[in-house]
Amino acid sequence: MKRLMTIILAACFIAGGHLNANADEIHAKEVYIIIGSGDFSGVYFPTGLAIAKMINERRSEYHVRATVESTPGSVFHLNAILAGYMDFGMTQADKQYHAVNGLSEWAKKGPQKELRSVFSIYHEALTLLAAVDADIQTIADLKGKRVSLGNPGSNQHRMVVEALDPNRDILAQTAIANEDPELLQDNRIDAYFFTVGHPNELVRKTLSVGRKARIVPISGPAIDKLVADNQFYTKMSIQAKRLYNDLAGPLDEVPTFGVMATLCTSSGVP
Repeated sequence: MKRLMTIILAACFIAGGHLNANADEIHAKEVYIIIGSGDFSGVYFPTGLAIAKMINERRSEYHVRATVESTPGSVFHLNAILAGYMDFGMTQADKQYHAVNGLSEWAKKGPQKELRSVFSIYHEALTLLAAVDADIQTIADLKGKRVSLGNPGSNQHRMVVEALDPNRDILAQTAIANEDPELLQDNRIDAYFFTVGHPNELVRKTLSVGRKARIVPISGPAIDKLVADNQFYTKMSIQAKRLYNDLAGPLDEVPTFGVMATLCTSSGVP
């Protein structure tokens, strides 16, 4: 988290220097901006708060005052930015790619060329957490298990479906992220997927209470091909032992893949 805040701080100061240089010309009075920051369970919200705090601490220079709004996430942010409801929002790189190229949710609307990236923030890793007693060591072991894939309309759900063999026989379930740890503890599911930056409190909760759980690697030839075929995906590893060093069981590094979280805006924002 310290490294994340350092990156955000540096990026904001770079952007802030440009904004400050033009403040006298384009800001006769204070401007209010809205930053879309996801729900409270992920990393988007505290990241949005950190960015807004740094902007507001220097609003006498920037003539900009930032507020943060909790939202459903990436797709909402992109559509809100395009509609002019929000000035900035955090999104996953694949969602921005789809919007700019008129794919997925934007297939009917066509390419959204007004979108802009401000900077990348951190990696969002597709994370598979499984109960130890379910004996799930790899994604191949999910066959016949009760697995929460996430909300059917979510970006994570699509990532999971792409990562899994279409013929894999799993007992798929859906739930929002903050419900999954409790479902696992109550033995109503055996595993769940969660796309998130690490460390994360929901992951920590899953690993530290009641029914023992582990972070399972997401790797293999199928994942290699998926990443190679999609430029918005990135191979990465979760530094489990370092990030959750007070817990028993995590591997030193858990291979997986994911996307970058980026801060977006539109060409309509000065």
